[in-house]
Formats: sequence, structure tokens, C-alpha cells
Amino acid sequence: MSSATLTLPSLPISKTTLRLKARMAPSMFANHKIFKQVGIGLASSAITAMLTSNALAFDVLLGGNDGSLAFIPSEFTVAPGEKIVFRNNAGFPHNVVFDEDEIPAGVDAAAISMSEEDLLNAPGEIYSVALNAKGTYTFYCSPHQGAGMVGKVTVN
Repeated sequence: MSSATLTLPSLPISKTTLRLKARMAPSMFANHKIFKQVGIGLASSAITAMLTSNALAFDVLLGGNDGSLAFIPSEFTVAPGEKIVFRNNAGFPHNVVFDEDEIPAGVDAAAISMSEEDLLNAPGEIYSVALNAKGTYTFYCSPHQGAGMVGKVTVN
């Protein structure tokens, strides 16, 4: 490994120059309201981008890397409205069906489930859902429910 040295020329700076620069600095930021408005605008844009992107999504794998027929993780918690992305991983085909007997009262299982005939057939295919009602939801993969491919999500 080699190293390099960079030599910078020395610049003569007098005490008078430093005092002048110190006096100028506050005037450069005298209109701090502009900086505050720009900062608020940037923060607002960043938050909007995060909310509209996949940044607030919870990922669940359909099928384990070891070939297991499972949701990974099989139990998790999300906030109301948080997007859950079910991603086909291994051992497919898979789907995601919410058990109508094990979801909060008033929630329509068909509205949040894939149909039992719809299947994710290739790696990387996804099904996304956002659950708004607080409570516990049980879901399963209809082709592999008998093999124990069942999961549970709590919304709180």
C-alpha cells in the first residue's frame, strides 16, 4: 500500500481579516426565516417520500430459505394502516388468505385476502395489504395450510 502527501500553500491571514469575517458571519444569516422555511420544506418532502414509498412496509417471506413451508416471520405486529408485503420466496405456489373466524369483528376477510384460487407462482411476486382495524388477524396459505403454513399479525 502506498501513501501520498498533499501540501497546501500557507495563506497569510491577519487578525484584522479574522475580525472582519467574524463580523460578516451574522449578517450572512440575518434572514434566518428563509433557512427555516427551506428546512421545513425539505423535512416535509422527506416525510412525504417516506410515506409514499415502501419505507413503512413490513416484509413477510412466503416460504423459508431452507425450503420450509412457513411465513417468515410467522407472528408480527404492525401499526394500523402499515403496509404488509408478502413476498414469494420458496416452496411456491403460495397465497395469503385471512381466516374470517380469526380477524377483528366487522373486517371483511375477502376484502383483505387473495382469493384461494389466486397464487403467487414465481420468486419475488408479492401481495400487499394494509390492515386498519386494531386486533389480531390469523392468515394462511391455502395450498399449504395443512402443512402448518399459518401466521398471525397484531395491529395496534
